Amino acid sequence: MFDSIIQSVQDILTPTVVGHIIRILIILLAGFPLLNLLVRVVSKSVKKRYSLQAEMITKKIIFYVGVLIILMMVLNEFGFRLSAILGAAGIMGIAIGFAAQTSVSNVISGIFLISEQPFAVGDIVQIGNTTGIVLSIDLLSIKLRTFDNRFIRIPNESIVKNESVNISRFPIRRMDLDIGVAYKEDIRRVIGVLKDIATKNPYCLEEPEPMIFLNTFGDSALIIRYALWFEKSDVINLKRSIMMDIKERFDAEDIEIPFPHRTIYTGEVTKPFPLTISDKQANQDDKT
Repeated sequence: MFDSIIQSVQDILTPTVVGHIIRILIILLAGFPLLNLLVRVVSKSVKKRYSLQAEMITKKIIFYVGVLIILMMVLNEFGFRLSAILGAAGIMGIAIGFAAQTSVSNVISGIFLISEQPFAVGDIVQIGNTTGIVLSIDLLSIKLRTFDNRFIRIPNESIVKNESVNISRFPIRRMDLDIGVAYKEDIRRVIGVLKDIATKNPYCLEEPEPMIFLNTFGDSALIIRYALWFEKSDVINLKRSIMMDIKERFDAEDIEIPFPHRTIYTGEVTKPFPLTISDKQANQDDKT
């Protein structure tokens, strides 16, 4: 029995078959390490000259093309003809193209995004109602990580069709706050206090200088526009500290921040509408 098995194995493992197996092993064992080495070398060169997103796309293109070449070499050792493979791939490509028109649209949109570069990997962007940090820009979609640590994939076609905002494109930004104070307050004094608060806050830039002005007359308060310039990396620190500074300083200066209220008037400026509380039910209960 063992002799028959050994004879069968010898019949299968002819010198030609053994040669094919050795070549396949060489292709696999040498191909993938060489491919990884090529990807690292090229990515370092691209990263020095171009952006991070160009490096990521170049790495993926080289890797996929390399894997395809290794696969075709292995199939060639099994006796598959390259012309037949290319012909089948062409037919499948046409069929897939008709079935995947949305994907093709995303690829074309991705090429536009890569060439136009409205944002790059690491930028903070707002697309529709979604805000997050760009993790990658691919031919089909971009990947975002939101500030509450969610992973979001957005198709490129929807990005091209809709408005996108690059929040961190420029090194400095401006934070606009609308602050309400009571009508009784001295507006020039309030503006002076707000200027002093901005000067003492470490995250507020002196140049460009803050813009502080009376913006509008609100229903219950005078609305002051408080526009502060800051470095883009300090957005959370400034937002958190400046609100606390304003509240503490206004309390110390006895500056009132009013809450919304309504007063009913009959038409005269100073005379309020008289209100009379009627307790008819109580009187009827007393009579009975």
